[in-house]
Amino acid sequence: MSVLVYTESEGQKFKKAAFEVASYAKGVATMLGTTVTAVSINGGDSSELGTYGVDKVLEIKNDKLSTFNAKAYADAIKQAAVQEGAKVVVVSSTADSKFLAPLLAVHLNAGYASNVVELPESVSPFKVKRTAFTNKAFNVTEMPTDVKVIGLSNNAFGLKENEGAAASDAFDPSLSDGDFGVQVTAVDKATDKVSIADAEIVVSGGRGLKGPENWGMIEELADVLGAATACSKPVSDMGWRPHSEHVGQTGKPVASNLYIAVGVSGAIQHLAGINASKVKVVINNDPEAPFFKAADYGIVGDAFEVVPKLIEKLKEFKSNNA
Repeated sequence: MSVLVYTESEGQKFKKAAFEVASYAKGVATMLGTTVTAVSINGGDSSELGTYGVDKVLEIKNDKLSTFNAKAYADAIKQAAVQEGAKVVVVSSTADSKFLAPLLAVHLNAGYASNVVELPESVSPFKVKRTAFTNKAFNVTEMPTDVKVIGLSNNAFGLKENEGAAASDAFDPSLSDGDFGVQVTAVDKATDKVSIADAEIVVSGGRGLKGPENWGMIEELADVLGAATACSKPVSDMGWRPHSEHVGQTGKPVASNLYIAVGVSGAIQHLAGINASKVKVVINNDPEAPFFKAADYGIVGDAFEVVPKLIEKLKEFKSNNA
């Protein structure tokens, strides 16, 4: 009866979220006195997972699963959970995992707790702490079902390395044509940038930048920090930036370790979507901008003066500490 964890990958490389859920699963397994088994679907080097506490990897190699399909993936993970007799299944909070987790819970007749931020408060009864009200509050949820599906909030637990090695077994789930009733026909995405979902740091711009021609300094700041770039809704609506960078309640949620907002006023919908970020910094020339009330650090100043100086100082710091 191991703890099962779904470890996401892309281009045969495990995502950072995969290592975080593996670390969390190890913590749960320790509390339950059991081991961790990972499910890898067309993933990479499974030995990497051993570093984060995984004892065994069920490797699925299937061309039909080369692109994400929520129903098929949920069915495959369910079969792995049944084989292993898993009572706790851990997934991440990426868009794909949020899509498949409810389907997986239905397959397993399990309870599902999303946005979990800590190890269980207790395992008998099984209680987990979750964010609520767009990350403005926490609640403790008791899960009385025999099987539990836990959705770990991004960047909530961190990466915890462990000594050990993961054994690898081939796993061939039985998938029917019904699992592929909905199919992805094309995927168009940038591959050379840090994605918002995987980023530990996000640099976001708003209308205060006055136009798309000024986005170079946002991208340069992001490059220096190894961050992803994002934007507010008005910016994407005006076509300054692609909608894929729109963050907030009506865009992509952000739960980064550091969120830097440049020229973003801080509309309530924007703040609701980024509120899970651990440290929030705002740069704005309007001292009355709502974002200052939500930020941990604020700079009142012209972004066109502050950001270049910040880039210069960061480059100097990196050069001196290389």
